[in-house]
Amino acid sequence: MEFTLATADLGNATYHIRVSGEVDLATAPELKDALATATQNGARGILVDLSQATFIDSTTLGVLMGAVKRLRPQGGELAIACHDPNIRKIFEITLLDRVFNIYDTPQAAINHLEQLTAAPTP
Repeated sequence: MEFTLATADLGNATYHIRVSGEVDLATAPELKDALATATQNGARGILVDLSQATFIDSTTLGVLMGAVKRLRPQGGELAIACHDPNIRKIFEITLLDRVFNIYDTPQAAINHLEQLTAAPTP
């Protein structure tokens, strides 16, 4: 499956970044750019939708951690949608399942982020 990335502004400072295919050393910079753009545009909630991802590597994890470090001081949060047990296992092995809220569906993650962004900014 070819790598693709799409970003949607859901309003209320919430962004949905959907990736498909392999997110690795070659493609992670596109994800990093999309996350940086969303943050610069005032995102407080970002959903990284890995529902169609077939593979992620340590570069991807680093990109996601970098986004968390930019969002949290602003009261923001990054959520992940992923139902693939192999990809979820990567988060569990690295203990990053304790850093990220990981949801089985994009809608569940969006519901969580909408509650966050509806709250007043600290």
